[in-house]
Parts: sequence; structure tokens; C-alpha cells
Amino acid sequence: MGQIICVMNQKGGVGKTTTTINLAACLARGGFQSLIVYLDPQCNATSGLDRKPVTQHPFVSQLPLKEFIISTDWSKLFLLPGAKSFGDVSALNNGAPDQLERIQEVFRSGLNSFDFVLIDSPPAVSSLTKTALLCANQVLMPIQCEFFAMEGISKMAQLLPGDMWLSTGILLTMVDFTLELSNEVENEVREYFGDLVFKTRIPRDVAVSEASSFGKPVIEYAPRSRGARAYMELCMEVLDNEQE
Repeated sequence: MGQIICVMNQKGGVGKTTTTINLAACLARGGFQSLIVYLDPQCNATSGLDRKPVTQHPFVSQLPLKEFIISTDWSKLFLLPGAKSFGDVSALNNGAPDQLERIQEVFRSGLNSFDFVLIDSPPAVSSLTKTALLCANQVLMPIQCEFFAMEGISKMAQLLPGDMWLSTGILLTMVDFTLELSNEVENEVREYFGDLVFKTRIPRDVAVSEASSFGKPVIEYAPRSRGARAYMELCMEVLDNEQE
């Protein structure tokens, strides 16, 4: 089985879905079979790759998962689309043992053909988030360089099993290199979490936002932009960590 990375943060607006899309696209560009699994009813990762939500969430349906996995416009990049049915999401979040066991079984045996599976988890602490964590062998936690960044990390830390910290990477996003606040937050996060923090920093870049609105990863929309270069650097860092 390949690597299953849970991209998580209970706080919204930190670049979680953007990071999921662009990291998966960079991994696919590097020749790795990559799948995005979307668990949020907003379906941003689905529209962000110019695809439509499905009527019923794949984890609620009793059909085989392969019936729902769709290709994208980019080689080796695949998507398990989300559904905008809040009833489905509620059913997934209610913690019913049969639903949670089905999700875990899918990740254990249904996604073996992929080198990387990136789970875009909901911005909330729920049974679904906890199940996504149980299915993953790595955690990627994007945080925005702002005043409450450390508070958000400490809350998420309460969800992680102790040994999961060893496989957690904290990613600084929306970094404005001209602001002293960004530098102060970065220094504080790096001082406290040390090697858990990725060396790569994702800058504020309008090209990243525009790419999503056009249904493309930024490496396809604006390959020479600062955002595209940053996500390629993150991809290389993820791959380097795999080899250690």
C-alpha cells in the first residue's frame, strides 16, 4: 500500500484544500499515481479540479469504491469526489461503527493501486476526522502565518495519537514575507515544533487562488509562479522524507 496522508486542520481558510490539490498534482507530475479523497460537503477539491460532485457520497453508497474514482485532465492524478449532501456527511459523522469500519476497510484494501492518497478532511473535530486519522500513516497540517496559529496546532494535537506526531508535518501557508508578523509566527512555530515543520513555505500568491477558480492546479495554470515553485519544493520535501 502507498502512503496515505491526512491533510487536516480544524480551522478553515488555512489552505488545506489548496495544498491537497497542488501537492497531489505535483506528485502526479513526478510520476506517482495520486488520489485525492474529499470528505467535506463544500466539495472545493472537486470543483478545484473542474469536476462535479456526485449525488451520493462514495463512503455512504454500497457500490464498490472504484465506481466513483474518476480521472482528471492530468496524467496519474485521480479524484474520489465529494457529495454536497449534508445528510450523507451527517451519516458519516454520526460515528456509526458500520460506516467507520467501511471507511477504514476501503483505505486498507481498496486503494492499493495508488502511490499516494491525500485525504482532504473537514475543518472540524468529528468522528469523520478521527477516522481519517486512523486510516492515515502521515499527517500534513497547514497553518496560516497569523496570530492564532499556535492555538490551532495545540487543539489539533489533542486528536493525534502520540506516535502519530512522528509522522506529522506542519506547513506554513499564506506567508507574506513583507510582514513582520509572518516572521514572528514562523519563528515561534519552528522553535516549538522543530523538525516537524516543513522547510518549504507557501507564499501568498494570487496565481494559486486564480488556479482554483479555473479548475486547475497552480503548476498547470501558472507554472512559473511563486506558488507553483513552492508546491514543487513541498513535493520534493515529502518525497525526501519518504526515503529517510
